[in-house]
Amino acid sequence: MSLRGVVRRAMGSLVHRVWSAVRAVGAVSAASPAGYRFRHIGEGACLAFPMGAVFGEAWIEIGARTLVGERVSISAGMGPGVDLGPASIVRIGENCSIGRGGHIVGHQSIDIGDHVFTGPYVYITDQNHVYDDPETPIGRQWPRNNPVVIGSGSWLGTGVIILPGTRIGRQCVVAGGAVVRGEFPDHSVIAGVPARVVRHHVPGRGWLPPHPDGASGGRTETAPADRVLGAPAAPAG
Repeated sequence: MSLRGVVRRAMGSLVHRVWSAVRAVGAVSAASPAGYRFRHIGEGACLAFPMGAVFGEAWIEIGARTLVGERVSISAGMGPGVDLGPASIVRIGENCSIGRGGHIVGHQSIDIGDHVFTGPYVYITDQNHVYDDPETPIGRQWPRNNPVVIGSGSWLGTGVIILPGTRIGRQCVVAGGAVVRGEFPDHSVIAGVPARVVRHHVPGRGWLPPHPDGASGGRTETAPADRVLGAPAAPAG
């Protein structure tokens, strides 16, 4: 190997070692100084470095052993330095994994249960602008809030968008790229734009497609999530 190759290899190794050290030092946990700004960070929870836009920490709760991937933005309120009242606004449960590049933007209430996994680049918000006046720029019309709930044990695929007012039940799967608004029962497989239930588990009958009247019916499916989504997305990190 040439001298230039040896130097390049040594420098590359040094850069990777330094970056690994920076990531380790920059991660936020309950024991780190940045962790004290949060309303609550549970034992073993970690926000990976580099982080996205994170502010309103005093109104954000993150449960024990939850892992938040790189470049994830978590915010409460319109911007830093605003008093949002006595209650927390963004609550992420225990043992969750939030994929890299995601956005969780709360203004009134976002509740994410325990053991919720998301793929990369998931967007969750409880606020949207209105279109009451067709002559006023939409960005200048006052937004409206509507709480969001994501049930424990659910899995959100890559690129999912959760809109204000959404309530997802326990143990649900949301297919990658779905745009979700509305209420969805426990043990649903949700897909599409706009999202709808494509499979629903009925005790004693298994996985069934939705009936036209909204009830579950039709033939049994044994592995709906695999057929809708394929292999699971990589965990946060």
